[in-house]
Parts: sequence; C-alpha cells; structure tokens
Amino acid sequence: MTPTDSPCFTLDVLAERLGARLQGDGARRVSGLATLKDAGPEHVAFLANAAYLKDLAATRAAAVLIQPEHAEACPVPRLVLDNPYLGYAQLSQLFDPFLARPTGGIHPAAVVADDAQLGERVEVGPHAVVESGVILDDEVVVGPGCVVEAGARIGAGSRLHANVTVCRGAVIGARAILHSGCVIGGDGFGFAHDGARWHKIAQLGGVVLGDDVEVGSCSSIDRGALDDTVIGSGVKIDSQVQIAHNVRIGDHSALAGCVGIAGSTRVGKHCMLGGGVGLSGHLTICDGVHVTGMSLVTNSIDEPGIYSSGTGAMPNAQWRKNAVRFKQLDDIARRLARLEKRDRNA
Repeated sequence: MTPTDSPCFTLDVLAERLGARLQGDGARRVSGLATLKDAGPEHVAFLANAAYLKDLAATRAAAVLIQPEHAEACPVPRLVLDNPYLGYAQLSQLFDPFLARPTGGIHPAAVVADDAQLGERVEVGPHAVVESGVILDDEVVVGPGCVVEAGARIGAGSRLHANVTVCRGAVIGARAILHSGCVIGGDGFGFAHDGARWHKIAQLGGVVLGDDVEVGSCSSIDRGALDDTVIGSGVKIDSQVQIAHNVRIGDHSALAGCVGIAGSTRVGKHCMLGGGVGLSGHLTICDGVHVTGMSLVTNSIDEPGIYSSGTGAMPNAQWRKNAVRFKQLDDIARRLARLEKRDRNA
C-alpha cells in the first residue's frame, strides 16, 4: 500500500470533528500539522504546554489548537478546546497518509495456505506467510515478511508492519497495530532443573490481545504455560518490552520502552509503567497505578497512586559515598535499636 496524497480540510470541518469552538475563518483550508515554531500557513499547530507560550505570538500557522485561557493571546484563527493535545492526536489520524483503508490483494510473493480464511479487502505483502487455519478478518493488513502461524486469528482493521510474527493459535482483536519485529505468542521462559541441567516446559496456553492494542517494535508477548497470557483492550505497549507467560494486563494501561514483566503478574486497568520498569513475578498491581521509570517492583501494590524506586543520577563521587552509606544502613539500624532499648530501660 502506498501513501495517499496529503488530505486537505477546512477549519470548519476540523472544528466539527473535534467538537472545538472555532474563532476565525472557517473556510480556510489546511493540509498538515506542525509545531508553533515550524508551522506555515497550510498547517494547524497546537499549544498543549505553557512552556511553549513563547512561540505563540510569532506562529505562522493557519490555526492553533488552544485552551480557552490562552485563546485571546493567539494571533491567528484558533480551535478552542479543553485538551489541545488530545485534539492534536485526533487530527494526526486525519493527516496520516498511510491510514487509508486497504484496497485488498495478495502479493504474488506471499504464501497463503489454501484453508486460511480471508475477509474483505485483506492485504498480504511480499514474502509474508499465512499458515493453515488462520483467520484474517476484514481489512487486515499483513506487511512484508510477516509470519502468521497456524490457527491464529487477527481481528478486523488490524495492521501488521513488516516482519511481525504472530505465533500459533494467537488471538488478536480488532484494530490492533503491531510494529516491526514484535513477536506475539512465542514460548514463555519455562524450565525445570534436575540439579544438573534444565528441562523445557511445553507452553500449552495461548495469548489473547483485546481490541485497539498497539505493540511497539521488537517487543515480545509470551504465550501462557497453561492459561492464556491476556492483554486487555486499549493497551499501548512501547518498543522492546518483554511480557512473560501468564501475565494479564488490564484495559487501557500503557507500558513505556524496555519494561519487563515476569510471569503470572497481574497489572490492573489504567496503569502506567515508565521506561525500564521491572515487575517481579506473581504480583498483583491494582487499577490506577503509575510506576515511574527504572523502578523495580518486588511486592504487590493494592492502592492506586504513583510509585518509584531507585535513585536519580548524581555526581559519581557523591554516588560512591552514598553507596558506602547504604551498605552501613543495617549496622546503623541495629545500633540505633540498641540505643533506644537502653534509653527505655534507663
């Protein structure tokens, strides 16, 4: 599929799409998005952070997505709404030339099993492989070099970018976006040790992704050992994320790059895990938890809120001194307890 020509919209149409209040010429036509600083007369810009107010006065944009409190300071037409960043996200879908509906077609270099079931307007790119028993619902796009293994099902409107692997029996919901190199449903890391060597445990479960899930490049979601690994609807997963077998993630949670979740952990709905967060296995994280970047979680969390661990960067000399003090904490605590006990008995 090739990109379409850049779409063009009037400000009236954009205001209606966003539910925004337009102040300015509704017949003005625009064909793209840009920052306040870089926008030209064909662009819509947005002000979502007060730190960029300095760029507002000089903007050349055709219009600006802006909050009501900043509207009067805007020198060009404005689309006034409470959440300009959300408005920007919605408009980005309109101006993305690669989001045109697929027209359908199987590339001559693709391999599609005779018993695979393909819906209307399905596209399968060059050197992709669709194995026996696969179901691709309407308007699924399977990019170049992808492999969809036997018995997998992919819901309507989903897109697999180049070189995605969907393993045997995996179930992908509607409108999923799977970026290049991700693996959905590979074997979980399960082994038993007899004292001398490791014995592989067959991973007999599956993996299920809900609707509107996005998985970043080179991320892995392992199949379950017995039960399924389950990713809820609306979950957004960044690149290079590892989700182990039997993990369950609730609807509309978001995982930033390099998150690692060990086996059988449960993450609730509307959770956010910052970059590099690690969750130990067999934990339960309740709904509404935000874990900041590079934190290590080793115990379950049963209260919503923001959680952090580790220390921020500091000059090396200071860090080395603090590392020494950290090693001394247990001895200091014991000495303090002895002093407190002596004072109580005095």
